Amino acid sequence: MRSRLLPLLIVLLAGVMLALGIPLAASQARDEQQRVVVDRIDDTARFASLAQSVTDPDPEDPSPRSTLAEELAIYHDVYGIRAGVFQRDGKPLATAPGDWEPPGGGTGAEFSEALAGRRSEGPSQVWPWDLDRTLVVASPVIRDGDVIAVVVTESPTGPLRSRILAGWLPIALGEAAAMLLAVLAAVRLTSWVLRPVRVLDKATHEIATGRLTARVAAAGGPPELRRLADSFNEMADNVEEVLEQQRAFVADASHQLRNPLAALLLRIDLLGLELPEGNEEIASVKTEGKRLAKVLDGLLDLALAEHTPADVRLTDVAALVAERVASWRPVADQKDVDLMLAGPVAVTGWADPVGLSSALDAVVDNALKFTPAGGEVTVTVSSPAEFAEYVRIETTDTGPGLDDSELDRIGRRFWRSGRHQNVGGSGLGLSIVAALLAAGGARIHYGHAEPRGLKVTVDVPRDRPERAGPAVTVTVSGQRQATDAR
Repeated sequence: MRSRLLPLLIVLLAGVMLALGIPLAASQARDEQQRVVVDRIDDTARFASLAQSVTDPDPEDPSPRSTLAEELAIYHDVYGIRAGVFQRDGKPLATAPGDWEPPGGGTGAEFSEALAGRRSEGPSQVWPWDLDRTLVVASPVIRDGDVIAVVVTESPTGPLRSRILAGWLPIALGEAAAMLLAVLAAVRLTSWVLRPVRVLDKATHEIATGRLTARVAAAGGPPELRRLADSFNEMADNVEEVLEQQRAFVADASHQLRNPLAALLLRIDLLGLELPEGNEEIASVKTEGKRLAKVLDGLLDLALAEHTPADVRLTDVAALVAERVASWRPVADQKDVDLMLAGPVAVTGWADPVGLSSALDAVVDNALKFTPAGGEVTVTVSSPAEFAEYVRIETTDTGPGLDDSELDRIGRRFWRSGRHQNVGGSGLGLSIVAALLAAGGARIHYGHAEPRGLKVTVDVPRDRPERAGPAVTVTVSGQRQATDAR
């Protein structure tokens, strides 16, 4: 959010600075030009007073015209400004340099304005990038209320443009300093505003990944965000309390129901002794009772898996997998299933050895349960380059597998495929696996095995995880989808 808010504030601040700086720079340029124009008007007024005697000269005294020409020449030599006095028809009386003509001649805008008896109001604004511009100022020579001649000056704008640029430099430096201070203020402001948001985002992520004790610490920021943080803490307290009550209820109910159920099964066995051997009703009641006992045991195991903190330590994952595969090989031989192990003999990762062992037992048991006689179950340990931060444990079987819609639901509590209802189980095994792995920072994926069957992938982190989260991912046709592990 800061990467989006900060540029927006900087753009707004830059707009404000430009809105203030551009008019100030334009005003400074106008002031500089106005001073030049006023100086030129004063010069033309002086030449106009000299020109009054030239327009009606004494034939025996040619000195007024020569004096005017000499003044214009000195003026041009000293200041580099071209100047001249012209009759109403545009013919020159005296110019410096001698061959100079005003821009536009006798029909130029400034010349025409002077003929009307008005002094020049000044040319349009000259900017530093107007390299070819000159300043033309014209004043009328008036005698007895009539315009008898026109004085015109043409000034180069190089010095004017240099002064304008020099005047713009402190404005630019001031704008840059103000912009820098504004950016620093914007950075501090965004940090102050977004600090509670960052803390809230971190706490939300921690709760979403299973750390229900995370809370938003008191921080600065606007009052609205502080109230939001307080409301979030209250919500997190309520959620933690409700989940804790749910877990306690499941654990207590499962534990309290086991004793009455055991007593009930015992009485059913005693009752079965009084009935003829092979009674189908008694056998059905016993089967359902045992199934109920398995469900209660699964619920209790799930509650313990979700509630008990993991003892994460550096573990030889390859050795642990080899140990579990070896312990299940007699079961595989009894079912005529080939249980194979592949991969390196030593790969380390951070895991809870007890939780990972229990999870592997459940995964291998599930694979053997659904693999027909003559089939294969392969457990592979690897550390692929594309997932170098994880140790990967893949368990594939040659059973019937699951379709895409079933893969979306696998791992949910009590869910079992409609095609496998004849296979024993409570539907809680993979939910317990997900809880055990999440507690240790590992993750689990489900997908299709090739050419058929189910592929279960367990990723164990190679670096110590900061925290664990109860999340499980399902892979369907190369895509990964989040699924509730609990």
